[in-house]
Amino acid sequence: MSIELTLPDEQVLKLESPLTVADAVGAIGEGLRRRAIAARLDGKLMDLHTALTENGRFEVLTDRDEDSLAVLRHSTAHLMAWAVKELFPGARFAFGPDVENGFYYDILADAPFTPDDLTTIEQKMKELARTKVPFTKRSMGRDEAVALFSEQGQNFKAEHIGDLPEDEEIFLYNVGEFTDLCGGPHVQNTSIIKAFKLMSVAGAYWKGDEKREQLQRIYGTSWFKAKDLTAHLEMLAEAEKRDHRKLGQKLELFGIKEEAGSGLVFWYPKGAVLREQVENHWKAEHRKRDYQLVVSPHIFRGELWQTSGHLDYYADDMYTFEQDDQLYVVKPMNCPGHILIFQSDLKSYRDLPLRYAELGTVYRYERSGTLHGLLRVRGFTQDDAHIFCTPDQLVDEVEKLITFSKELQETFGFVEFKAELSVRDSQNTDKYIGSDEEWAEAEQALRVALDRVGLEVERMEGEAVFYGPKIDIKLKDALGRLWQTTTIQFDFNLGRRFNVQYVDADGQHKHPYIIHRALLGSIERFIAILTENFAGEFPLWLAPVQVAILPVSAPYRDYGQKVYETLRNAGIRVELNERDEKVGAKIRNAELQKIPYMLVVGSREMEESSISVRSHKNGDEGSSPIDDFVKRVLDEIAAKS
Repeated sequence: MSIELTLPDEQVLKLESPLTVADAVGAIGEGLRRRAIAARLDGKLMDLHTALTENGRFEVLTDRDEDSLAVLRHSTAHLMAWAVKELFPGARFAFGPDVENGFYYDILADAPFTPDDLTTIEQKMKELARTKVPFTKRSMGRDEAVALFSEQGQNFKAEHIGDLPEDEEIFLYNVGEFTDLCGGPHVQNTSIIKAFKLMSVAGAYWKGDEKREQLQRIYGTSWFKAKDLTAHLEMLAEAEKRDHRKLGQKLELFGIKEEAGSGLVFWYPKGAVLREQVENHWKAEHRKRDYQLVVSPHIFRGELWQTSGHLDYYADDMYTFEQDDQLYVVKPMNCPGHILIFQSDLKSYRDLPLRYAELGTVYRYERSGTLHGLLRVRGFTQDDAHIFCTPDQLVDEVEKLITFSKELQETFGFVEFKAELSVRDSQNTDKYIGSDEEWAEAEQALRVALDRVGLEVERMEGEAVFYGPKIDIKLKDALGRLWQTTTIQFDFNLGRRFNVQYVDADGQHKHPYIIHRALLGSIERFIAILTENFAGEFPLWLAPVQVAILPVSAPYRDYGQKVYETLRNAGIRVELNERDEKVGAKIRNAELQKIPYMLVVGSREMEESSISVRSHKNGDEGSSPIDDFVKRVLDEIAAKS
């Protein structure tokens, strides 16, 4: 039997079976075989030692391909598990996948892992890696696999096999003395794993269930080259300095009070000012684009969420309570409220597109282990909007949304973006609502809009939610990290469930198309991203305090007060430091607070009715008339530079 493989250059390679992926790569070239890490057949990632039994499009991956890093990291997780097994024989293993920039493994051990333990495990990994032990794969019957893991005391593996679909084939991977339940793929042998580091330990529950065993999750990172590992560790060190949780406390922006509840944010005066600037700009830009701003209640009756379907699918993530013998829900999203506003009267096609926008605070239950500063909270404000439009308006509206997203975020200093188009699983369409024709039309509309804007896009097969395809836009920050902010979601569901209608030109009642969208994602999360991107050094227009006035000593406080009032009356956010301390200490404090401008006032400044200007970016800038400085600052604020 012969196998035909179509290579990326469209050349067709004909080979006789039986053969492995490595055999096929060797047939292309021995040099390529030495550099190969894995391969794809019709998009499916596979090991080099996997048997090839089907024709298809064949692509070889080397250490230059991003998907190869996932293979390396998954393999490093197995190597780490082997090392842990050697050092802690009683350890029981749960899951150990690759993740962005690294890997982790959830482990149940007799005692907490210490930093010294991580160092010991890492050294053991290096020792085992040098032995050049191969990763080997085998298929096994379900009962036999359960018996094997039960005999080894690996109860998590045995239990998970019972949770897999009956028709799913069971695969095991071996590396040295460690056997894992795994579908792969993996690198050929341990010698390929060279540049890695164990980073930290965190808590995790078995299968995310807080009622089950609490495990220890060891995180690590792995790279093909030592220089890439070094660069990554340097980036992490810089990210640590920019951590919004630390800066939020240092700059007096926000706090999370456990007395009030986890994941609930308190905005301090300076943080409230920063948030206000973001929200005011958001509102102004929406009004420019014919959005109507609305406000909906924080709680709705349960029947509304029954109609929307959320009580059926998301009840565990919602906060509910009983009052007057009725179920109420603290809203987890804003869409049902906007639909009720739309339905307040019967709309004509001439009223469409209709754009409702709201800075709506919502509440969702997030597991305590997932909460993370402002990035993952239980109460947050979505920069939400819903667009009701006719079918022929869909492409134009999506194009406008993509452009709006880019323009809005560019104002905040972000200029690099990446888009993902999430579509339904073409092999499993039954779990999605809407007809094939509707899905094709919606996907095509999103694709056309992306093409018009010229935004790089990656198609994400099977990543759509059940009620429609969506576009996710990610921005790149100062450290090169990608953050998802914008989501543009087409919805086949709610319009029908709520029987939303408008009167078309032919007099017929029809369902409008509904687009859900958030551009910044949430105010909380976006401010976390802003804080880390700027390392707390916000541009002047966003800075909570734009200017600090620093009298040299007590006799010059009155003059400092006069300068303060001049700037405040001009609309500048200004702070007067009247403390009894040396001016050097005042400057240091203002620098630590990352205030953009500091104005030192003493005898010369008072005599000349001037100020001595110092900027956080440039240091001492010399003397300036007050009016000239006010104009300079107001121009810079207006430019949002």
